[in-house]
Amino acid sequence: MNENMVNMMNALEDQAIVDPRSGPIAMRLNNVSVAFNGRMAVRDVTFDVPANNVTALIGPSGSGKTTLLRSLNRLHDLTKGAKVTGEILLGDEDIYSGGIAPTVLRSRIGMVFQRPNPFPTMSLYDNVVSGLRFNGVKKKSILDAAAEESLRAAALWDEIKDRLKAHGSTLSGGQQQRLCIARALAVEPEVLLMDEPTSALDPIATQKIEELISQLKARVTIVIVTHNMQQAARVSDLTAFLLMGEDRAGEQIEVAPTLKLFSQPDDPRTMDYIQGRFG
Repeated sequence: MNENMVNMMNALEDQAIVDPRSGPIAMRLNNVSVAFNGRMAVRDVTFDVPANNVTALIGPSGSGKTTLLRSLNRLHDLTKGAKVTGEILLGDEDIYSGGIAPTVLRSRIGMVFQRPNPFPTMSLYDNVVSGLRFNGVKKKSILDAAAEESLRAAALWDEIKDRLKAHGSTLSGGQQQRLCIARALAVEPEVLLMDEPTSALDPIATQKIEELISQLKARVTIVIVTHNMQQAARVSDLTAFLLMGEDRAGEQIEVAPTLKLFSQPDDPRTMDYIQGRFG
């Protein structure tokens, strides 16, 4: 375990532990499993996602983190042979019950991917308002206001406000990722999923995204997948640790307030992973 990690864990031990699940809950996962052509990738995951907090999914490669994340807004509907079982509630509604159309669901539960993916042939402005237009919004004043508000929320407005007609390719990687965050925010989602959103970015851009995440949780519930233990400790309030065993695919080992999980985990395998003894 490196010195930074040691210092971080020592600092965590001095802080009071508050369980964010004692407040309102945005989503509930009950015995969620995901299989591809009959092969299990996530098995029997159960935990609550607290509203207006950041929940981190951690674990070694292959432990099912991204697979679980993508199940939260039904992206596996697009994968042949994928099957999600169990119950995922958004508020009181099971997102797999058929009562919410997938396209509507993905407006309520947005997604930011590992690599920035702005639409290459669209202007910066059109990128941001694309979801609103897809949902039928045509009035320019509404689109203009939403574009500015979401770009401000993504800490990007001041950097690009004078070149909104430029293409996304003119932005740096970090700016492109913040553009994608603004695009997701423009439709005012209840939950924002982030799949390793800084893994392709340099340290300065990563810091900006982490600062942004801490600000955005007042506006939207966030679930983030990260391989960076220090990042999970810095930005999240609740952490779920998944592990891939020889016969236990995508098994939930422990879910706890981040301060507790990183400083006083209940399962020794959690501390082994955090301290880099496997994974």
